Amino acid sequence: MAKIASSAVPDLKAQIDALTSDPTGAPGIVYAAVNKQGDLIFEHASGKVGAGKDEPMTMESVFWIASCTKMITGIAAMQLVEQGKLALDDVELVEKLAPELKAVQVWDPASHKLVPKKRGITLRQLLSHTAGFGYAFFDDRLNDWAGPLGLDEFSGSYHDYLSQPLVNQPGEVWEYGINIDWAGILIERASGQRLNDYFQEHIFKPLGITHINMFPDDELKKKLAFMNARSLKDGSLSLNQNGHLNRRPLYATSKEEIDGTFHSGGAGCFARPNQYVQIIAALLNDGVHAPSGNRILKKETVDEMFTNQIPEMPNFARQAINPPKPEYSNALPELYPEPHDIPQGWGLTFFLHLKDSAIHSEGTGWWAGLPNLFWWADRKKGLGGIIASQIIPFGDPKILGLWAQVEAGIYQNLQ
Repeated sequence: MAKIASSAVPDLKAQIDALTSDPTGAPGIVYAAVNKQGDLIFEHASGKVGAGKDEPMTMESVFWIASCTKMITGIAAMQLVEQGKLALDDVELVEKLAPELKAVQVWDPASHKLVPKKRGITLRQLLSHTAGFGYAFFDDRLNDWAGPLGLDEFSGSYHDYLSQPLVNQPGEVWEYGINIDWAGILIERASGQRLNDYFQEHIFKPLGITHINMFPDDELKKKLAFMNARSLKDGSLSLNQNGHLNRRPLYATSKEEIDGTFHSGGAGCFARPNQYVQIIAALLNDGVHAPSGNRILKKETVDEMFTNQIPEMPNFARQAINPPKPEYSNALPELYPEPHDIPQGWGLTFFLHLKDSAIHSEGTGWWAGLPNLFWWADRKKGLGGIIASQIIPFGDPKILGLWAQVEAGIYQNLQ
């Protein structure tokens, strides 16, 4: 059973406190690590709930976890695969549930027109980001298509998702985008439930999770951390001038408002990090949540989620990111840098390390959220966790550095 030497805990906390006490470091951080028994083996809340605020960050603080939602959507999709309501490779079923995916075409910026796709889209492609969809904040082809109207994936509007064309032919390249939002739509249509309701009933309730939701109630909103922005000019921190990026779900309270807001399987959840790690604990324990004894996935399903889906694309995360909307993401020379002799892998909704490293075991999964949150799940060592901040743009070097530093310290002090 993974646990950390108690003598190491003060130093790990001090490393986090060093960043939050630096005016140009981070306003506030929550870090939580878990073992496969569901024990929180390390947790620390540091700093304040927002730049210039006096209220301390606590373990009860609530974060918009953005793309950390994708892993939850992957679990939901695979539950329905187990039940036979969805299938990973059935184009006909996808097109029956979502005729829009049969009709969708590919934007060709050279000819400035939409062209037919060459093949149908599968759930496996959606969960593996190979279906052909992109993100307007990462890919200027979508802004080219949208023209003066523009696109905003944080609007909460169905139109900003359902209207988008593909930017690649299905199955040909890995491209980060709204693929997993479409998987969420398939979940809704196959289950007959809104996505947030499905999560609550079939994932959160069995795990005893009470503080993850796409539509935070008053209790969660009282604990919501502020969205912060780092200046691209001098690196200074301030509250984001436009408020929260994902605002619409925060004031959708009636059933009519909630139903009218897009339930984003790609980026919709707000969460306490120390509850999010209970989902990781279930993955570490082959689908069984040890504290409750409830199984949310079969072992072979978890194995499939942690199997590389794109072996033919070993360099998929070595593409440069030159975002057309720099307020959302930093430019990155590579999406994820690794020594170039190491192949890269992608499971069903997350990145996979395919070789042992100084820290991670082979097969470790991880992914991120736009306001610089990063989670990981190392099934071999029975260890996972999350570092949570609320800073844009994405790819913040100080948060990335702290994540690596503290994670290395946790591994070095395992007992």
